[in-house]
Amino acid sequence: MTPRVIRRLAALAAVLALLLAGQGPALADSYVPISGAGSTWSSNALDQWRKNVLQYGMRISFAATGSTDGRNQFKAGQADFAVSEIPYGLTDAGVKDYEPNRGYAYMPIVAGGTSFMYNLHVGTTRVTNLRLSGAALAGIFTGTITNWADPAIRADNPGLALPARKIIPVVRSDGSGTSAQLTTYFAGEFGGQWDDFCRRAGRATPCGFTSNYPLVSPMVGQSGSLGVTNYVRQAQSEGAITYVEYSYARNAGFPIAKVLNKAGYYIEPKAPSVAVGLLGAAIKPDLTQELSGVYHNTDPRAYPLSSYSYMVLPTTTASPFTVEKGRTLSDFAYYFLCEGQQQADALGYSPLPINLVRAGLDQVARIPGSTKMATDLAKCNNPTFSPDGTNLLAKTAPYPSACDRAGVTQCAEGTGGAPAATPVTAGGQAGAAATANGPAASGPAAGPDAAGVPGQAQADPDTGQTGSTRDGGGTSALAVPVSLGVRDGDTAALLAALAVTLLLALLIGPPVLARGLRNRGGKR
Repeated sequence: MTPRVIRRLAALAAVLALLLAGQGPALADSYVPISGAGSTWSSNALDQWRKNVLQYGMRISFAATGSTDGRNQFKAGQADFAVSEIPYGLTDAGVKDYEPNRGYAYMPIVAGGTSFMYNLHVGTTRVTNLRLSGAALAGIFTGTITNWADPAIRADNPGLALPARKIIPVVRSDGSGTSAQLTTYFAGEFGGQWDDFCRRAGRATPCGFTSNYPLVSPMVGQSGSLGVTNYVRQAQSEGAITYVEYSYARNAGFPIAKVLNKAGYYIEPKAPSVAVGLLGAAIKPDLTQELSGVYHNTDPRAYPLSSYSYMVLPTTTASPFTVEKGRTLSDFAYYFLCEGQQQADALGYSPLPINLVRAGLDQVARIPGSTKMATDLAKCNNPTFSPDGTNLLAKTAPYPSACDRAGVTQCAEGTGGAPAATPVTAGGQAGAAATANGPAASGPAAGPDAAGVPGQAQADPDTGQTGSTRDGGGTSALAVPVSLGVRDGDTAALLAALAVTLLLALLIGPPVLARGLRNRGGKR
């Protein structure tokens, strides 16, 4: 290597070093941390997505303190974003939740089913196939049905000899979107019964929805989705039942009740059934939801308490938000609106349909400092997407078994996180192959139960954090590396690698070349 070549390499290395120095701050400050608060209903999905984007340098903290607290923190300027199932501007128990002074917009993030997790045995056998009508649920959570052997529950469960055990209804003691979803259903479908309960609780009527569930006997209050889940799952909580997002029951290894829909079938809130149920939802101009059409959806595959959660996004730089934070929040949103939806089913949720994903992308562009990426929806691999724009997950959802039909039969297979079958009496034709619309199911089987499936991502029952596998082998398949495009940090890394290579060439090249020349000279 001649002195001229060495000088040129040294000059090039110096230029690259200067470029790298210029890129250093971009690499270090590529993403500034952001924080949010709110929904525990959505937190299992958010926690997984937050872990996944750490590989890109995004640090997102989220406090699962309930929808009401999340909205309040955003309004007070204490959080960069909020997650809620309840919009601003509604009157809850006579108190209006006024809109924030800072600019904001709603963006759907994930769909799911509000499920009813319970702890019940017949003798020494755990019940895993309980069925409940809406009327029975309203009776349980308003205190008019207090015993598991009540005739209304027995009518729902012709294959089970239910014990004469006291029912322990466990409700949220904090301001909760899950409570708001359930009480909206009660107010709309069982208004008289719900108003009677509210009057006993000292509430004005008509009661309407509430995010703060009336805590009157026999209700037991617990804070957060983990609080109600952990209360019900205790051995001493035999007879307890709560309402919680499906993900929590699956991760806790507990069953949930199949709920009677308008077509006369008892349905579990798996991802396809939620997708079918939400075909009845009305989407308002601000992207919030109106769910009466879901309650009345007559498709036999529909889960009647399906809904979705949404993020409250800032649209101005009012404190504490900045343009720099906008870059982090927008790229995080681009990630979970597309790639994150692939993981929804495995996490116990249902992916958003294409119309909500497309609308969500429009909202992301409104964030100050948004990177405004051009996202190719064809590459999202969302299970709901199809070439003709229909909801593929709903279109191919399986029809329920004949034994799920209201009447004298009852299926034996388990639900939620407890797939083991519960024996039924002769009237219960467990595992019947017939379907509501003929002998063959339309489309693939519904998503697998989480418990006991090798490789299925699970959440720690005490923390709710997802990522390990129940069988103890391997790592979670949920943290799928996904390209977000070339960033400043990526450019810096490439320049660094090139600079290191050139410097090594400068240091190692001349001695190696000189040795080679000496060897060649010695052989002449």
